[in-house]
Parts: sequence; C-alpha cells; structure tokens
Amino acid sequence: MSVHEITKIRNRKSGRFSSWATNGRNGDRWEIGAGETRVLADIKGPGQITHIWMTQSKHYRECLIKITWDNAKFPSVLCPLGDFFGLGHGIVNSYQSQFFTASTKSNCQFNQGCALNCYLPMPFKERALVEIINESKETHGQYFYIDYETMDELPDDAGYLHAEFRRTNPFGGWAHEIRANSPESNIVNKERTAWENNYVILETKGRGHYLGCNLSVTNFQGNWWGEGDDMIWVDGYKWPPDLHGTGSEDYLNQAWGMQNNAFLHNGSSIFEGRTTLVPSDERPWNEGAYQTSYVFHIENPVRFEKEVKVTIEHGHGNHLANEMSSVAYWFADRPARAINPPSVEKRMPVLRDNQGRWLYDKKNQCPGKPIKLNAEMRKMKAQWAKKQGKK
Repeated sequence: MSVHEITKIRNRKSGRFSSWATNGRNGDRWEIGAGETRVLADIKGPGQITHIWMTQSKHYRECLIKITWDNAKFPSVLCPLGDFFGLGHGIVNSYQSQFFTASTKSNCQFNQGCALNCYLPMPFKERALVEIINESKETHGQYFYIDYETMDELPDDAGYLHAEFRRTNPFGGWAHEIRANSPESNIVNKERTAWENNYVILETKGRGHYLGCNLSVTNFQGNWWGEGDDMIWVDGYKWPPDLHGTGSEDYLNQAWGMQNNAFLHNGSSIFEGRTTLVPSDERPWNEGAYQTSYVFHIENPVRFEKEVKVTIEHGHGNHLANEMSSVAYWFADRPARAINPPSVEKRMPVLRDNQGRWLYDKKNQCPGKPIKLNAEMRKMKAQWAKKQGKK
C-alpha cells in the first residue's frame, strides 16, 4: 500500500502465519532439522503477502527461502536466506532500502543474529506456499512472521514476484592480474562478445518487468572491482542493447566507487571498507574484502514482452576473476521457474585467514565459463606482463 492509499478502507482480510509457541509458553522458535524442508505459510487466495520478518543466528547461505504460486510445479522464488533479503556472503549488517531492511548488533560479521524484513507486495490468485529448506548439517532455529491479506479478486494486471540466485566462483575473467582503469583493460567489448561473456544477473522468458537486483563481490584482487557496464537486452539480441550503462557503480546509482550508505533505491547493504582487516568508512577496498550492493528500478522498471537478459561486465571487458553472486527480482504475468541455486557447498562464502589470505577451496567453487582469449586480449596481457617486468 502506497502512502497515497493508506487512508482507503478496503474490503480485505488480514492474516499472519508465525512461529509463535502454540502451547502458550515462550519457545517461539521453530527447530528445523538438517536436510528438512518446512512449510512456513500456506495461504489460500486471492490475496497477497504484505510483509515477511525472519530472524535467525546463522545459516544465511545454507538455508533457502522457497515460494511457489498458484499450485505451480516449481518455485518462483528460490534464494539463500540472507541473499534474498539483500545480504550476501553469509554476512549480516544493518541497512534500510525501500523493500528490504536488516537490523543487527553484529555489523559486518558472519553468522550472527539479524532481523530481516521484506516489504515487497506478493500477489497471488489461488495459493501461496512459503517454505524454508535447511541444507546445513545441523538444526536451524527460525523465528518468522508472514503477514498477508486476502480479497475477493486481484486486479487483472497484478504480477507474480520472482527472485533467483546466481553465482560464479570465480568469474572466468581473461586477465585477473590487470588492474582496473589501466590501458590494458580498455579492450573492445561489444556485440556478441558482450552478450556471451558478461556476468548474467537474469535471463528469463515471459512477460513482465525487471525490478532490480543485489550484487555481491568477493574482491580477490583487492583493487576496484567495477568499471563494468550494465547491458540489458529486451525481447532478444540486438546491438546496442536496449539499455546500455557506463559502469558498475553507475548502474548501482553511485559514482567514484561505492560508498558506505544505504538509500531507498540503491546503496551498499554490506560496504567493502567495513569488511577489510582494518575497517574504514573512507577506503572502499585495500587487501580485498566483501561488498553487497543493490538497486531497485521502482519508477523505471525494465518491461519486457517475451524475454529479458540482464548482464553486467565484471571489470571492463570482463577481465576480472573475483567471486560474483546476485539475486534478481522481477514480476511476471504468470508464475515462472526460478533457476536452482548451486549446491550448498558451492554457494558458501570464500573465507580468509588472519593475514587476509584467501582460503580457496575447490569444493566451494562453481567457476564461470572461461572467456576465450581474442587477439586484443592476448596483446594486452603481454603488454601488462612487460610493464610488470615479466616475460
């Protein structure tokens, strides 16, 4: 409900599913066993979910939130718990946006208690089934509210919320050694090369509009991870794409890197400078750290009739090979299948030792497609190596 509609009295019924202790005692947390899937809410429509609140002490990447609309044979929302609410890497942090908020006393830490809220409206015609899947090896403790309202009928143009998680660890960049904004990184990336090589945030068919995303980066290189243009194709390939941007922070509605702020439309839900070994609000990166950024196209959704492909370069021309993960949010005129996320082992965060060295683990990796070197890429790699005094 918008501010302009708050005074309107509607013929709707409010309801809630929650983890309250039905025995009247104070044990209001559900214990969900290792490997168990539990139904949190099963709502008969027409109606819409209006608010989700959840809190837990850990398992932000191990647990999945799953939402299925209208008795479909597949979920339309399927994401790791933390990432769905805008927090990547299994890290918690307090922030506020238009649709998601988080609150914790343990900012920028792994696996600590955190309150998570979602205010995205989620209409449905027949049924909403909300589940949590515990893919960890231990019992998961979950508190939750799922608030909803039912009504006689939905507007004809009401869309179904979709959200899906993607990850490449590492991204298949062609020259991770090359620093951002160097002459050697400034290769030509356009047409089918860009279509094939860019990091994919969303690729789906149907009719609807893309609402936005969160984008998480584990910065192995330790330099600026951006400079990647967003390129969004609507209803099929063409060049140039329907929407072509100018840089990673530009797409995320910031500039000169990312800053330690969280606004309604965009911002940093996890700011890299606060996750380094020596935290700083001013220095966005140093020895390499974790960033999660978000952007919502509230007034400017990307509308599509047949399909949409939302991509972004990782480093200009996709030269970097950091870990990249994302959640895309979109509305569609009918339920569509959200892709399956990587296995629990392959979506866990990449950790560091006490000296800041990355602890690479093969079983943790789900590499992106290696980018095939072309003549210009080979030339720039050789030029960079020569500048560094290497043969």
